[in-house]
Amino acid sequence: MQYQVKSTILGFENVECVELNEIDELFSTLRSCDGNISFTLVNPYALREYSFDLPTSIRVLLDINENSKLVVYNIAVIQDPLDESCINFIAPLIFNQDNATMAQAVLDVKNHPGFGLAEPIKKFKS
Repeated sequence: MQYQVKSTILGFENVECVELNEIDELFSTLRSCDGNISFTLVNPYALREYSFDLPTSIRVLLDINENSKLVVYNIAVIQDPLDESCINFIAPLIFNQDNATMAQAVLDVKNHPGFGLAEPIKKFKS
């Protein structure tokens, strides 16, 4: 599904449209609509307890209400071997499926001390 980027993805300010494709329960891919940029995403809920207060600015940008169908992913940097891959839990990507919009939220580290910028995936393997 394609989404309009309402708030820039850190480091990729020129990306205005992305396509989200689920691979499996854990992994998805995110590609810019022009095909020039691609990310591997992780479903954080498949790995850990993951809850946060969504910033009001993101709620407004994505026109989120209590009935909105949202999905949340985190960007992963894939390594070999796979369990050395790192996940950014402090800057989740929020997708509003109701209106096909998305934004990256940057959470306050002080309010979320358990979320890291580059946590290895092996930390969550059971």
